[in-house]
Amino acid sequence: MTGKIEQVTKRAIGCVSAAAWLFATPGRAIAEDVTAVTQSADPYFIWHVVIGGLVVGAFTTAIVFWVASALRSVQRQQQQRNEFVGSALNHLGQGIVMLDAQKRVVFCNDRYLEIYRLARADITRGMTGPGLRELRRQRGSADVNEDIHFDKALSSGGYVAELPGEQFVHVKFNRLPNGGWIGIHEDCTQQRLMQDELASTKQFQQTVLDNIPVSLMVQEVATGRYLFANRNSEVILGRRREDAIGKTVPDMLRPEEARIIVARDQAAINSRTPIAEEHPISTRDGLRLFLTRRVTVMDEDGEPQYLIKTHEDVTDRRQTEARMAHMAYHDGLTDLPNRAAFLQALTQMIDACTEASEEFAVLSIDLDGLKEINDVFGHAIGDRLLKDVSRRIEAAVGGGVVARLGGDEFGVIIDGAQPKVGQALAERIAASLAEPFPIDGKSVRIAVTTGLSLFPRDGGDAAALLANSGAALFRAKSRSRGSISVFEPEMDRQLRDRRVLHQDLSTAIRNGELSLHYQPQARASENVLDADITGFEALARWIHPTRGFVSPADFIPLAEESGLIVEMGEWILRQACREAASWTVPLQVAVNLSPAQFMRGDVVGVVHAILLETGLAPGRLELEITEGVLIEDFDRGLALLRRLKALGVRISMDDFGSGYSSLTYLQAFPFDKIKIDRAFVMHLGRNPQSAAIVKAVINLGHGLDVSIVAEGVETQEQLTFLANEGCDGVQGYFIGRPAPIAQYASLVGKATGVRRAG
Repeated sequence: MTGKIEQVTKRAIGCVSAAAWLFATPGRAIAEDVTAVTQSADPYFIWHVVIGGLVVGAFTTAIVFWVASALRSVQRQQQQRNEFVGSALNHLGQGIVMLDAQKRVVFCNDRYLEIYRLARADITRGMTGPGLRELRRQRGSADVNEDIHFDKALSSGGYVAELPGEQFVHVKFNRLPNGGWIGIHEDCTQQRLMQDELASTKQFQQTVLDNIPVSLMVQEVATGRYLFANRNSEVILGRRREDAIGKTVPDMLRPEEARIIVARDQAAINSRTPIAEEHPISTRDGLRLFLTRRVTVMDEDGEPQYLIKTHEDVTDRRQTEARMAHMAYHDGLTDLPNRAAFLQALTQMIDACTEASEEFAVLSIDLDGLKEINDVFGHAIGDRLLKDVSRRIEAAVGGGVVARLGGDEFGVIIDGAQPKVGQALAERIAASLAEPFPIDGKSVRIAVTTGLSLFPRDGGDAAALLANSGAALFRAKSRSRGSISVFEPEMDRQLRDRRVLHQDLSTAIRNGELSLHYQPQARASENVLDADITGFEALARWIHPTRGFVSPADFIPLAEESGLIVEMGEWILRQACREAASWTVPLQVAVNLSPAQFMRGDVVGVVHAILLETGLAPGRLELEITEGVLIEDFDRGLALLRRLKALGVRISMDDFGSGYSSLTYLQAFPFDKIKIDRAFVMHLGRNPQSAAIVKAVINLGHGLDVSIVAEGVETQEQLTFLANEGCDGVQGYFIGRPAPIAQYASLVGKATGVRRAG
């Protein structure tokens, strides 16, 4: 644009010069001619000269006007072009600033002002580049690293300036041919944030991939080269992952190993489906088992592009699974097969012997006295004993199957002619276990009781054979401990009957088939009267809808074995307390508590709730327990007894003398009453030893300030002996038989009359 203005200016100057020459040259000539004409005085010539001058003047004036018009047109075009360029620059997304050779600001667009939060009025005429930076510093929009701003902006890649408020601007300066400068400023805050976010995401992904507990590698299918490997893959690669990137499997492994790996990779690529396999891999830690998975990634055309491989070390997991599988089918203490494994082996034995028409025996072996050994010597000795017993049984059996079926029960499978072989084995096992077991300087003895069932005579499946050997064991234990019994069909009937009775018992509790009978307790004297009655013991009775009366000796042990005793005991306690609360004579009522109620239920909470529910005074309730309450868990049992005592109820030790450690319990807990077991009372007058024991217990009770009651008093002779020896109380058929409370209505204030007990 400047060049065109110069060209027009030159043309105008040329025209003006020519006109001036025209005017100058004829002037001299005319002057000379005028002089001559004047001298010659020719008018026509003078007129001719004047007309010529006017023409030249008009032409010169026209040229001047044309030059001025041309200059105005060029200026308008220049202004339009400047406005167009300025408008275009102001609409750019980048900020533009131009300096001349003297570093004066000649132009800056609107985007520049917007980026640095400036106004057009802030840019004054003659402002220099340093002045502009000072203005930005004053307005708080200068680069935080201003010292290096200019130098770095001159580099080929420019410089990213950081402004206050986490704003980022990419700045680049370029030198112009005329010595000036142009600066390009682009706000890259969003790009910078995206780059930071992308870098953070990449770092996150890299961290995650490096810390997943598997080796992860990616290969390019076309070249077989590794494109990615996480840190855990170094275990598989045997080198730094940086050294593996770009290499192929043959580059890193021996030829024979490489061929195997490449073949597996190619198989996965060809299948185009995930493939998993386990195989051992040699590592720095030795040979380890790895689970390798291969997944092929397809490109847009459906062709294999990448192969993803993961290698997971499953050595420890497989070892744990193997241990768990072993534990699932083996006893944790003896390492013998457990019940589940025994049933599997029994099923396999049935299949084998059915095809070969052979027979075998199933032995159920129960250790006699293991509970007492645990109580006397402790469970550590008991566990050692179980291990030694299992080794002796295995040695006696030889090639048969030996398993631990439960706490003190073992199972054996032995083939051969039956029952001869089975009985002979049972005798060998009994003889082997009869020898003492030396454990920690102690000589521990134990005996066994054995039941046998025979295949195919006594059952065609594992469950039946094991159940029938258990029935034979039950018969042997009930007949004589340490004996051997072979299953008979009658045992099966008895076992089924026992199971039916158990089901009926659970129904009886809910259907109200149980009732309470009450047996009186009295002060000991040679002639017991109604006035001597101190209380009653509540005893459960069962009238079966079809069987009729069921003996407590049958259903109480069954309830204890099955756990029904907890529910039954709570019912008995509630009924007895409710009945006693209705008596006008405040006699005591005694209720038996089973060890199961202490072990399986909240016995203290139940007793407390029933006392509140029935309104019975705590001092009228007497709870009778046996040694079993303390034998099962001495510390817990003792704590529960103390809590019961705190309720205000009385605690009585029942069946005293039938155990082996009752004196220890008397020392540990202040019982209110001791009841001498009927086994000692029934022989009074016939057995001097029984009399001596009873006397000793009475003296012991008096020394401890504990009341003594004798159970099982059935004769006048027994009553007289006890009265003379100073026994505090008596109970038995001679005093009164268990009966519904209606038969003792007069004693509890429900009717009038005085009667002699007995």
